[in-house]
Amino acid sequence: MHPITPAADADPPSPASGLSRRQCLARLATAGGALGLGGCANTPPVIDAAANAQALRARLAAQIGTEARVDGPISLYEAMGRALKYNLDQKIEMMDVALRERQFEARSADMLPTLVASSGFSARDNDAGSRSRSLLTGRESLEPSTSSQRRSTTADLALSWDVLDFGLARVRQRQQSDERQLSMERRRKVINRILEDVRTAYWRAVSADRTAKKLADLEVLTGRAMRQAEELEQRRIASPNLVLGYQRDLLQVQGDVQKLQRELSLAKSQLAALMNLNPDASFQLVLPDRTDVVPELPGSAEEMVLTGLRFRPEVREASYRQRILRGELDAAFLRALPTVRTVLGLNHDSNDFLYNPQWVSLSARVSWNLLDVFRYPMQKRALEAEAAMLDQRDLALTMAVATQVHVARVRFVRLSQELNTAQRAQGVQERLLGQARGAFRARAISQQQLVREEMNGVLSEVRYDVAYSDLQNAYANLYASMGLDNFDVDIDADLPLKKLAQELEEHWTERALSLPAMPAKSS
Repeated sequence: MHPITPAADADPPSPASGLSRRQCLARLATAGGALGLGGCANTPPVIDAAANAQALRARLAAQIGTEARVDGPISLYEAMGRALKYNLDQKIEMMDVALRERQFEARSADMLPTLVASSGFSARDNDAGSRSRSLLTGRESLEPSTSSQRRSTTADLALSWDVLDFGLARVRQRQQSDERQLSMERRRKVINRILEDVRTAYWRAVSADRTAKKLADLEVLTGRAMRQAEELEQRRIASPNLVLGYQRDLLQVQGDVQKLQRELSLAKSQLAALMNLNPDASFQLVLPDRTDVVPELPGSAEEMVLTGLRFRPEVREASYRQRILRGELDAAFLRALPTVRTVLGLNHDSNDFLYNPQWVSLSARVSWNLLDVFRYPMQKRALEAEAAMLDQRDLALTMAVATQVHVARVRFVRLSQELNTAQRAQGVQERLLGQARGAFRARAISQQQLVREEMNGVLSEVRYDVAYSDLQNAYANLYASMGLDNFDVDIDADLPLKKLAQELEEHWTERALSLPAMPAKSS
């Protein structure tokens, strides 16, 4: 046995000098109170709205500046590619997918045991001594002694594992995986909407570009004919009823022209916004030749409804939400169970009085929150009620999807018939215009009648273009109602725009002509 002697570096008792301990504590309290009051008085400045607006505009301009330049006329598939690559709504959803991916990785780490390293330092201005008193005689049995130094450091490394925490972390990880899939489905929904909007805006913008000059010429011609008719009315050269009827026809044509100009003039700005170009950006479009070839229905009504129920993002989201809710049921059940927590530690203490300054510790503890046992039935009933609500919502969603597919299908069929009628009407009007021009040269009809036929010819041509753009819109809506985006395109910043446009054209001209095959039923 070795006698325990005080350490060589033990501090001797220090005489009181300078400020007393009470004065030091008072000054520390005063300083702490002053800091607290100073923190409460710290009011953040008001945001400068004007500077913020300029900064946002500069950031948007910088973002647009990183995009591929518009070097020539934009085709439909280049417009789609630009929208998928640069559209800000699509970028938000893409970043949300990346966020859910990082959150999933973080949830995976929750299942690991806890490993905590800690270190501490303690000091005092005198020795921590103690005396002993006999319980039998009440007399002091030992003189005062100490078993610790005035200054010491401690360190430990503890590995702990909780069975209940591990089970809950596993459930949360599965739920986070479903949340990641939910974000992917939301992105698919945005992509479907973007493609539908691009196709609609593109064909309307094509109609606007193709007929802009003709509509402007028609408006000038209508205005000149209107002035001539008013002059005839004032001079009473022709029958008043005939002149007024002619003016009424001219005003009706002028109103139709202005309405078409209003509808078509917005399409190019909408297309620019979808492609993330400045709303006032000047660009040209590829103007396809007029054709009587129209898209065809890709399948029967029943096949299209089943395809919609299979691919619509909203239907898939509902399935993932059901699975997330089942995870909540599992979590509620696990919380009602007892848990076992084990701790394995490596410890060190610099106190020289200790016989074993390093040691390994092992402990285990079983705990059970009995109140969770009583809470579980109530939580289970609440979650079951939510599951019943989600089931009913799924039925309503199924009906909505089926209805939307049927409506989109009927609309496409009707617009195909309207396009056929508009095409035939244009052919008839072209023949009428040819007859009117010949009759005017032979002086068989008046100039007013020729002007009327000229205006009707331009209007019939514009109506045909509008009918064709409406059919293309219905075609895009048909695919959006089924939730189809089944093209293998990796939309990222590194994919060249030209390559993306080629893949989109290949999809929409070849693979999109038929519906995806339904998987074989398992026996």
